[in-house]
Order: sequence, then structure tokens, then C-alpha cells
Amino acid sequence: MSAPQQQILIVDDHSANRRVLYELFKDNYRIILAKNGPMALALAQKHLPDLILLDVVMPEVNGYEVMSGLKAEPATRDIPVIFITALEDQSYEERGLLLGAADYIIKPFYPPIVRARVNNHMQWVRQRHLLERFALLDPLTELPNRRRLEDTLKAKHAPGSSVSLAVLDVDHFKQFNDRYGHAAGDRALQALAGALHEVKQNEGELMARFGGEEFVIWLPQCDRAQASRRCEELRLAVSKLRIPHVEGKLKISCSIGGVSAVIGHSGGVPDDLFETADGQLYLAKSQGRDRVHWSELSGC
Repeated sequence: MSAPQQQILIVDDHSANRRVLYELFKDNYRIILAKNGPMALALAQKHLPDLILLDVVMPEVNGYEVMSGLKAEPATRDIPVIFITALEDQSYEERGLLLGAADYIIKPFYPPIVRARVNNHMQWVRQRHLLERFALLDPLTELPNRRRLEDTLKAKHAPGSSVSLAVLDVDHFKQFNDRYGHAAGDRALQALAGALHEVKQNEGELMARFGGEEFVIWLPQCDRAQASRRCEELRLAVSKLRIPHVEGKLKISCSIGGVSAVIGHSGGVPDDLFETADGQLYLAKSQGRDRVHWSELSGC
């Protein structure tokens, strides 16, 4: 799958200036145009562009005020901004850079130089996004990692909505590693992650590697019946891999413990959601493994 096309938001109150910059970058990037400060702030929130080219002198809300507005919002504070302006005094450039601008270009500009400077910034943005993406992935299985899971669980939800969380653990995995070696264990985890990923995911669902042979499945908008049915599908997907196991079994299996809850007035996920699911995993293990065991939290 190819990466989505990068976006540039061009902000200038003169249509001729917007047109020049549009023509300069339209072949390589998706261009969004804004003719004033309030429009720029709204479009930045809506589209989250990779880069903003921002004029300083505009009526009502000038470029410096737009920059301050961008920095005040978590969603837009890290978007790089390049000021493009006719203000030549170094004090203006200093002010823009102190506000957090990535660069400052003075009009009239030489198009090839502007193109080169913008392309350099966009390359840096692309690399930063890749690093951010890899920082949230488990390198062995390429599933989301524990950090991504923890970030997801911090999100707020509609009071009264159902959520579910499950912990999946590979049965007898230590014995598997002892018998076949850690390289074979890694390959087995990769195959298991691939099988889990191939089971069609629901909207908002997150499947993360928590550590070792343990995985966590986050199921928003899922009640007990829906979530336990979903986890049974995942258990069967692992079973169908038929990876040989030394523990008297023909194949690797997994046990899953899960819990469902109703979101309270705070909108936050109950603090004991994971611990309850982990307790259900223990029960699944103690009752013979290769099964799903579920519970519900009340009074959340």
C-alpha cells in the first residue's frame, strides 16, 4: 500500500500569491488553500497538513497570531510552519522563529529555491512520521505495541457505551521455546500475529503485543456477547495454524481471558479492566487452556 499523499496548507490573503505557490507544488503534494487566518486555523484542524506556508501580513488575524493559535492546540502544535512574507526586517524573522517557525522566506522569492527548501522540510516530515509509526509497532510481529495500547486506553468514551478488553496468551510457550529454540518461537509468534491480523477487524479494534507471548485485544463498542464471540474467532485462527508443539499436542493453542464493562460518567476506561481480564485468562488456563473465559464489570 502506497503512503498517502502529503499535504501543504497555503495561507495568503492575496489570490495571486496563493496561485503562484499552488502551481509550484500541485504536482507533488495535495494543496489546501486559505485566504485568511481564521480559515487557516479551521482547515489546519480539519486536515492536519504536513506543512503550512503562512503569510505574515493579513487583515484581522495576522500570521503570527495564526502561529500562536496553531501552537495552542495539541492537534496542530507540531505541524511545521514556513513564513513567506515581504517583511524583510530581521526582527520579524526573529519573532517568527521564536514562535516556532521551521523557516522564514522573504518575498519576492526564487521559485526553485522555495521548492527545494519546502521539499527538504517535507522529507523531514515524512521521516518523522515513519519514526513515530515504528515507535508504536512491535518490531517482531509488526502489531501495535504496548505503548500504542496504553495511549488508546487513555482515550475518553461516551458514557453508557460498552467496551471490552481481552488478554491472549500462547499455551505452554516456554516449553515450546525450550524444545525448538527462541528463533522458532519468534517465527511462531510472527505466524500467530499474522493469523490474528487476517481475522477481519471491527472499527476501532486494536490488537497489540503486550510482551513475550501475551497479546491484548481492545474492543470498543462491544458488549460481552460480541466480544467473546470475536475472541473465539481469534482462538480458532490460532488453532488452525497447526504449529507442532512438544507438550503432547499437535498444535500451538492460545487461551483468552476477557472482560466487558459499561463506561461511566467520567468517560474513562475502568482502572481494573486489564487486571480483571488477566484474572479471566488465569481461569482459562486453569480449566484446561485453549479456551475463552469471560466476565463483566458492574457499577463502573
